[in-house]
Amino acid sequence: MKFSYDVLGEQALDRLNEISPPPRSALPRNSNKYAEAKPASDNGKQVDNPDSTPKRDLYILLRDHAHHDETLGKLWREVNTVPTWVDWEQIARGQEVFYRYGGPALTGLCFQSLLGGMGANRVVETLARTGGFSTKVARHRLFETTQHILQCTQSLQSIQPGGDGFASSIRVRLLHAAVRQRIMKLAQQRPEYYNVEKWGIPINDLDCIATIGTFSATLVWLAFPRQGIWLRSQEIVDYIALFRYIGYLTGTPTDYFETPEKARTVMESLLMYEIDPTETSKTLANNIIRSLEAQPPQYASRAMLEANSRWLNGNELCDALGLGRPGVYYWALVAGQCLFFMAICYTYRSIPYLDRRKIAVSVAPRNPPFHPPLTISQALRKIFWAVIVDGKYGLQHETTFDFKYIPDMHKITHLEEPAPSGLKQPGIERRNLQALLLGCGFLSISAVIGYRIVSGLAKHFAYAVL
Repeated sequence: MKFSYDVLGEQALDRLNEISPPPRSALPRNSNKYAEAKPASDNGKQVDNPDSTPKRDLYILLRDHAHHDETLGKLWREVNTVPTWVDWEQIARGQEVFYRYGGPALTGLCFQSLLGGMGANRVVETLARTGGFSTKVARHRLFETTQHILQCTQSLQSIQPGGDGFASSIRVRLLHAAVRQRIMKLAQQRPEYYNVEKWGIPINDLDCIATIGTFSATLVWLAFPRQGIWLRSQEIVDYIALFRYIGYLTGTPTDYFETPEKARTVMESLLMYEIDPTETSKTLANNIIRSLEAQPPQYASRAMLEANSRWLNGNELCDALGLGRPGVYYWALVAGQCLFFMAICYTYRSIPYLDRRKIAVSVAPRNPPFHPPLTISQALRKIFWAVIVDGKYGLQHETTFDFKYIPDMHKITHLEEPAPSGLKQPGIERRNLQALLLGCGFLSISAVIGYRIVSGLAKHFAYAVL
């Protein structure tokens, strides 16, 4: 599968490029048609007049030309044809799983799915050639990926044909085709730039299966349990089904996610045969850590980030990735974080009334005639979106996945210095310490009470026997 890929996606991209040509020597992202304003650059300067250099939206181009172009119509019909195995009620329940365990889910996606995934030696060769994992942009790219997940889980309508999550999945599919074409073109010009025989076609079927697996199976059977969270069997089935459908939209072979058992088998096979860190793996993993170090809104220290990584990935992989070894104090803070997540998640899911309300919310219309009080699920949706997409320290605006990280003959990501520190507040480490102290206090009190109860019963039993 290293040499098979989404052919239809590439064919559709070729047609879109003919209809609305991309800028010269760039990924197909800008156009005078189907546009939105171009934001300012990172240094605050406007690169171009947003009115004169707008950006094209490949999804809108596809939608508007699908009915009178054979190739575009084929892709459009494919993605709008809902597979027979899709059960919308199950998809909605799968979306709820993400928010029921929101904190540990985002932690697992960041430190295990993304950072731990840098141990995949083939995949990192593609990532390194986009330049998207330098310390200056890795955090931004992480937020872009998270936006896609949030859009796919925002509501049932969002993931259905025509919704925001549906549209973003198609954009990601076309973006993958664009990156693949770009790297292959450069490899044809200079074979040493990218070793196709060794690493396979960029963003091939195996890579796409691995990506869906890291968002689903890896979370279910590795990241959650290592944070003290065990999903119920129905939750696992529903969550895997959700990402199977997302994989379908992004052009990923879906038979491998037909059942949880198949998904777990694929995950274990990939971990065994694909994880073999290289120097490139070390570079990207450390750049991710450095891009997150002391940055708002969590203000986590490097040692705290490395402790999270080691807790979720294990020392063997993290040593191979060249991550530092934090002290016992930071391991204790991660333990406190896990206690915090366990208390929140298990308490909430143990209340059937709130659980039922959450499922009902996921299939409710976007604009109901009345506005009932927010459930925790609704609140998390708003909070995650506000922090990651709209917030001052997030993306600040919704991306349309016109990624600016363009593969170039002279662009290979190198190890860089940390991004400028924003550490001005105690941040997440204080919360984790408080959770650890509360957890230890609770266990101590429980142990004392338990000891007294057992002692009392033992004395009562002894008197009764005598």
